[in-house]
Amino acid sequence: MSECEVCGCIIRGKPILVQIGGAKMWVCSNCAKLGTEIQRPGMDAIKKGSPGMVSAKPGFRSVSPQKKKSRDVFDMIDGEIDEDFSDIIRDARMSKGLSQKELAMQIKEKEGLIKKIEKGMIPEDSVRKKIEEALSIKLTESSDVGVKTGPKGGIEPTLGDVMKIKKGK
Repeated sequence: MSECEVCGCIIRGKPILVQIGGAKMWVCSNCAKLGTEIQRPGMDAIKKGSPGMVSAKPGFRSVSPQKKKSRDVFDMIDGEIDEDFSDIIRDARMSKGLSQKELAMQIKEKEGLIKKIEKGMIPEDSVRKKIEEALSIKLTESSDVGVKTGPKGGIEPTLGDVMKIKKGK
């Protein structure tokens, strides 16, 4: 039996190798929740000739750490948000005579979020829409860049438009 490197209790059964804040430690099952599992006991995963399967202790299998889905705010926005959106929000809120707390209550969000947005944090699309509706403003720029007109003044389809049309058939 060995000791858990986090809580110090005696580990009953096999220890679990986890990575916590860059450090790899052998821990008990309770402390395994605190980090990303690297190796877990059991499951004869280490077979002779298995490429890439290196174990610090026999009888353990390698578990790849779960990747968090990256959250890019720019992917969530329908259009391109105006550069001075924070000033637009602040001015519209103040012209309606609302405090940050009142606006937050009106759109059912936290006051801290409104403060962050007014300091320059880009809001998620759902929050942006709520703010636009509550303050009767538009935060996205409507860009006509990339719109091609034909010789008769009509809009020419782009290659992407043609691909969408063909996929739809």
